[in-house]
Amino acid sequence: MRHGRLFLAGDAAHIVPPTGAKGLNLAASDVAYLSDALIAFFRSGAEQGLTGYQARALARIWKAERFSWYLTKLMHRFPEDGPLERRMRAAELDYLATSRAMQTAIAENYIGLPL
Repeated sequence: MRHGRLFLAGDAAHIVPPTGAKGLNLAASDVAYLSDALIAFFRSGAEQGLTGYQARALARIWKAERFSWYLTKLMHRFPEDGPLERRMRAAELDYLATSRAMQTAIAENYIGLPL
């Protein structure tokens, strides 16, 4: 997401699977992180934000990747799935339908993690 003085954000820096529609959320958070870092740099010369931009953005990106992977595995059947995978998916869907904590976690991930 950074090469020397070149900074990338959004789809220029990363592609996220479409499950969960995270691309625009991540692009917006990339820009928020990068703009904060650039403002600090040009106001006071502070480089910490620029130096930490990639790690900060990637931490959020990998959480979105994990959620997209999880949602894909939860909502789709795959030819290689056996009886264990089918039962695990059914158990997970049952847990999601009955657990307020799980519903909250899904909602938080789906609408976007806090900046």
